[in-house]
Amino acid sequence: MNKKQLLQYSLKYHPFSPDIPVEALYVTPAMEHFCWRVQTQLVGEGGFALLTGDPGTGKSVTLRVLAAKLDTQRDVSVGALEHATSSIADFYREMGDIFGVTLKPHNRWGGFKGLRERWAAHIEATHIRPVLLVDEAQEMPPSVLNELRLLSSDRFDSRSLLSVVLAADNRLHQKLAREDLLPLGSRIRVRLVLDAADKETLSKSLIHLLSDAGNANLMTPELVQTLAEHAMGNHRILSATAAELLAAAAHKDVAMLDESLYLEYFSARSTKRKRKAS
Repeated sequence: MNKKQLLQYSLKYHPFSPDIPVEALYVTPAMEHFCWRVQTQLVGEGGFALLTGDPGTGKSVTLRVLAAKLDTQRDVSVGALEHATSSIADFYREMGDIFGVTLKPHNRWGGFKGLRERWAAHIEATHIRPVLLVDEAQEMPPSVLNELRLLSSDRFDSRSLLSVVLAADNRLHQKLAREDLLPLGSRIRVRLVLDAADKETLSKSLIHLLSDAGNANLMTPELVQTLAEHAMGNHRILSATAAELLAAAAHKDVAMLDESLYLEYFSARSTKRKRKAS
């Protein structure tokens, strides 16, 4: 949406854009509790946290909220692994870049030793603990997951050098059941499984997004309920559908979004699809 359209609907920003401010994100009690456990238990004691769920159930939102919360802690240094499909060599390149250590990827022992020495010295000197966030972790090769496990602990597992939060779809559960990854699975101390949201949660999420963007009354209560019922429990589908409807309203210069607009827009779209198919 452009500035004129935002002003037309009394909005500070597009409420259904993927890059809305972190403080505007809708956080469920389960997400909040997961973040609290990572902050208060995992960071201090080390280990792995696992956040799983189907696409659109809130994994990325939870990671964004968690990263923002960790950034406010004085005793935490946060890094994010961007390229989950990396080979071991590229994994060490990225880890060196994240934590400011010059590594030679062809020398795995040197990279392994360098990172661990850097973390150990940093923890002892500053008491600041490194935390690594990994999105799309189901794409990581098993060899890299195991390398991450070996990197993270010291002194026969009695001291943690790195806390890791893995976010993934449900394929990671199957991967962790492999015999060679069982040691990693046993080190997961904090878990959150995100399921399809119920209608009440989706409705609250939609109202929260509209309120924070500046116009809680942009949609009628009936339309909010309709959108929640047709989102199939998926936050991403809910936002995408609401964004389509808002764009249609702006195009037609409609002041308020209601069920009649929903029926008109989506029935017309369905008719066009049928004509193309025939």
